[in-house]
Amino acid sequence: MAFKAPPRPPPHLCFTGFTIPKARRFRGPTGLTMALKAVHVTDVPSLVQVPVNPSIPRAAAAARGFVLVGHRGKGMNALGSTDRRMRAVKENSLLSFNRAALFPIDFVEFDVQVTKDDVPIIFHDDKILTEDAGKILEKHVTELCLEEFLSYGPQREPGKVGKSLLRRTKDGRVLSWKVEDDDSLCTLQEAFEKVDSRLGFNIELKFVDHAVYQQEELTHALEAVLKVVHKHANCRPIIFSTFQPDAAPLLRKLQSAHPVFFLTNGGTETFDDVRRNSLDEAIKLCLEGGLQGIVSEVRGVFGTPSTVSRIKESNLSLLTYGQLNNVPEAVYMQHLMGIDGVIVDLVDEITAAVSDLTKPASAHEGGESLSGSLEQRQRPNFSQQELSFLLKLIPELVQH
Repeated sequence: MAFKAPPRPPPHLCFTGFTIPKARRFRGPTGLTMALKAVHVTDVPSLVQVPVNPSIPRAAAAARGFVLVGHRGKGMNALGSTDRRMRAVKENSLLSFNRAALFPIDFVEFDVQVTKDDVPIIFHDDKILTEDAGKILEKHVTELCLEEFLSYGPQREPGKVGKSLLRRTKDGRVLSWKVEDDDSLCTLQEAFEKVDSRLGFNIELKFVDHAVYQQEELTHALEAVLKVVHKHANCRPIIFSTFQPDAAPLLRKLQSAHPVFFLTNGGTETFDDVRRNSLDEAIKLCLEGGLQGIVSEVRGVFGTPSTVSRIKESNLSLLTYGQLNNVPEAVYMQHLMGIDGVIVDLVDEITAAVSDLTKPASAHEGGESLSGSLEQRQRPNFSQQELSFLLKLIPELVQH
């Protein structure tokens, strides 16, 4: 379908070309504020720094009814990015999880795989890379025993030097995995034992894309994870999620204590398994498998916003992930659309922006008590014209 230029926006909603605007924090009742400089959708937005208020109580999250999740802790590592925030702290590490816990978020999301000796570990990529005598060596994570897995990168034991840790970027480059604050690789059990107990865990079960798994293989891996969860979860909130369309309903059958969400690209990528190719397919899989919700790439939701109501009518929860979730205005639009929460990389900036929604008014007429005022949310004052314009514009923007 040919692209049609969007209607001319109101004067204070200025966009450059067909790109998502670089964002600033919400300005409360003064309306939507956006910087004029723009970045492409495929870039990680470089947002204007905003102050963080660490004193906001975790109770504010419950009051706002909008879940904030730290992606791989305090944010994923994008080694090829020019944005230093994407290399600030090692992703999927105890350090990153506890750094994220300093902010008013509800969960941290992280990736769990199972080693050859049946130990659930936290690592995103299918393969782990190192360099030896000038040669790059790579192995599948699930083919390693725990001891070998933990031998990569920084070591916890004083004086012990680990193997170099490299990473392959999406464009095929192999880069040294260097971040400002590094940390050792870790297990799922260590996360339960050493991460702030008030912080919920969104445990993503990782399986290799395009690989064909037998039910016995999936069951074996899932049971290894559940063994650790059942022993160490205590009262910590847990959400399971996975892109693997057979693993999700199987996990639901193996346990009923924690909700299971199906992860989907929402139609932004095409897979051999049609169950992964649209939000409609995700809804169908959830209903057939008794799942509790969907986690979608945010562009898939913005591209087909009508699916949000269908998801809600199906009594399913909806979370989103993706680079657009690092833009406060995009996050707030999802809040207005009834989406239940977002997974974000820029934890500092997004929690500061969303906290504006829960700040109490400074005063009430007639001396009314401030008790319970967290429920009186301070919102940007979108006009109906602005809302209509944005909802029509976003599907066009995410295609470019």
